[in-house]
Amino acid sequence: MRNPKSLVLALMLAIAAGQPAARADIPSFWDAKQRLAKPDMTPFQRLRFLTTTDFFPFNFLDTDRRLNGLHIDLARAICSELGMLNRCQIQALPFEELESALQRGDGEAVIAGLAITAESREKFLFSRSYMMFPARFVTRRDVQLSEPIYKAIAGRRVGVVSGTAHETMLRDLFTQATLVSFPGERELENALTQGSVDAIFGDGMRLSFWLPSEAAKNCCVFVGGAYIAPEYLGRGLAIAVRSDQPTLAQALNYALQEIDADGTLSDLYLRYFPVNFY
Repeated sequence: MRNPKSLVLALMLAIAAGQPAARADIPSFWDAKQRLAKPDMTPFQRLRFLTTTDFFPFNFLDTDRRLNGLHIDLARAICSELGMLNRCQIQALPFEELESALQRGDGEAVIAGLAITAESREKFLFSRSYMMFPARFVTRRDVQLSEPIYKAIAGRRVGVVSGTAHETMLRDLFTQATLVSFPGERELENALTQGSVDAIFGDGMRLSFWLPSEAAKNCCVFVGGAYIAPEYLGRGLAIAVRSDQPTLAQALNYALQEIDADGTLSDLYLRYFPVNFY
């Protein structure tokens, strides 16, 4: 996602307009019964994270042209958890250069939303996922839909962006809805605000920024639950390391689990996503 200044301002508007979510509403992707051992980081002289500047609100340049975002804060929290804060570096590169930079040894880890695929797993090791992006339904405030949503939307016109994983998911799993495809997000959102569809279905993260925006005009709300479906939407966000660094991958998993358990990850989530998309 590109990051013009307007997107940074959108985050400020969302923080002002949104109601922060309770920590209990944020899912954990860790098994609470499994505790990982603290790793020995002595072999690592430093921990260099590679990232980008155009994955808002995870990595972006703020209005003062400083590198900012959830990934930046998360990288520092990981370094702190591993006792390496004074040996922690974060460097931004163009996205297309990240993989080759990691393979050359220009950094130890990539924290920039590299997709977890069969192909990427052949080249890199990934930490466990620390965030996934759910699909969500959104309706106008004057439309009353209650659980179970799959029954409530039966026969209703539900908008979705054509050619997306969300369209496939809606068609496969919500067969009683009347699917209406749109060429892009703006057309989809306009259809909802104008009342030509009863609901829309799409990326919860992106919709969480649209809902409090001026364009939405306070028209609409999330309804139903969050649909986390890796088979349609991917495995979310994880940190990549070289395939010859299993110890580092284990260390990142330890740090991420501790950060999740003590609430740090929730705090970061609420800082950058004040409208809960879960």
